[in-house]
Amino acid sequence: MRIILMKAPRRLAALVLTAVLGASGLASCADDSSSKPTIAASFYPLAWVAEQVAGDRAVVTNLTNPGTEPHDAELSVTQAAALASATVILYEKGLQPSVDAAVTSASGRVVEATEYASLMTPKGEAQADPHFWLDPTQLAKVAEGFTTALAKADEANADYYRARFGLLQRRLAELDRDWQRGLNNCTNRTLVVTHRSFGYLGQRYGLTIVPIAGLSPDAEPSAKQLAAVAKSATRAGVTTIFTEPLSSPAIADTLARQLGLKTAVLDPVEGLSEDATGDYISVMRTNLDTVRAANGCS
Repeated sequence: MRIILMKAPRRLAALVLTAVLGASGLASCADDSSSKPTIAASFYPLAWVAEQVAGDRAVVTNLTNPGTEPHDAELSVTQAAALASATVILYEKGLQPSVDAAVTSASGRVVEATEYASLMTPKGEAQADPHFWLDPTQLAKVAEGFTTALAKADEANADYYRARFGLLQRRLAELDRDWQRGLNNCTNRTLVVTHRSFGYLGQRYGLTIVPIAGLSPDAEPSAKQLAAVAKSATRAGVTTIFTEPLSSPAIADTLARQLGLKTAVLDPVEGLSEDATGDYISVMRTNLDTVRAANGCS
């Protein structure tokens, strides 16, 4: 009995030691995770870029919740804290006032998208069109600027980030080529859309964009504006009025019924719904298929 009593504590001690070492290992893993650089990206296209470049070496927080139109987004307490403590912040000035205000007191490296993208101001608008990401070549320039900042902030993983940017750059170039080829031969090159969010798409691929409303998706067009859109649609011989997934289709649906036209969804990729399974690339490819079908492209 004396021998058994002596062995039992030793086994117990061994088990305790193993548990302690295991817990220490888990704590070490947790510390490794918490020591990763953090990135706060203001809305979906920028968050997607950050994720593609960062891979598993950094943690990305999207400051716009899924299914939320970024123009309307307000920061939660958690999101504001994530921005304040972020190693790198990627945002577009002027698009989200709540983010603009929070950035001024943040301590991380700030990458402002319009320092790399070339914005245009549509005729009749007082502000620049913020939807540069609908031109993949513009998004690639922003991604390059972000990669440079992230590589400086986390030099130990700089080569990893640059390699991932190279892959992203190739994917965006391929997407751009697909749009160029896909719209090379179309019977119609006019798009009637819900609001003025597709200007960069039109500029890059030679499309005429006729918006029902202005840059703000919440803007209500006047009767005069609707009459002008109807006239342009009829003159151009369009078959389809395009709606958006995160904005009300009511006005576009009404206009389509009045003109005897179809409707289809064209996504400005401002954000994804909560149940979305795709990403920027796949949504843009779906957009291409939608435009080709509506505009008689072969």
